[in-house]
Amino acid sequence: MVLDPVPGPAPDGALARNQAARRRRVLDATLELADRGGFDAVQMRDVATEAGVALGTVYRYFESKERLLLEANVEQVELLRARLLERPPEGIEAVDRVVDVLRRACGWLTRRPEATAAMVRALGSARPSEADAVARVSTTMEQIIVGAMHRPKSTERDRAVARILTQVWLSSLVGWVGGVDGPEVVGDDLERAARLLV
Repeated sequence: MVLDPVPGPAPDGALARNQAARRRRVLDATLELADRGGFDAVQMRDVATEAGVALGTVYRYFESKERLLLEANVEQVELLRARLLERPPEGIEAVDRVVDVLRRACGWLTRRPEATAAMVRALGSARPSEADAVARVSTTMEQIIVGAMHRPKSTERDRAVARILTQVWLSSLVGWVGGVDGPEVVGDDLERAARLLV
């Protein structure tokens, strides 16, 4: 096992960068392990080994593997938002852009099925102390959907529709992870929901 070196005195900026780099390695290791074996493959000791950090470092940032996977999920949704800024949703009508976003979100997550299944399982088993991470996933997805509508000013209805579509998206992911529906059915269901609501 590779352990963190004992840090010497460092300026606040260097310390913050080192901490951010360690946290980043831990999250990357979490996704790597989840890619290889899903939820059960993410064990705190294995995450530490994969990330090349001390086990205490992992626990310093994340109190449980569920928290690890929830934070990874937050990052994945934020990464989706960044990618949508680089390549905006397509469609003339707001509903077409929302459908494009939802299909891309599902397609993107199904490329990493084991990791996605692990993150969705963590979402489904989140404790009240982890509600902040679940809320960040939902809020970010809602903002993505509202942004896809490209309205000059979003209305309360736009935000309500985005919230409902986010809940449908999360529920559809649970169904996909549980083997109820394949990714194509999830995409079709999300499109139907969007066309009914937007």
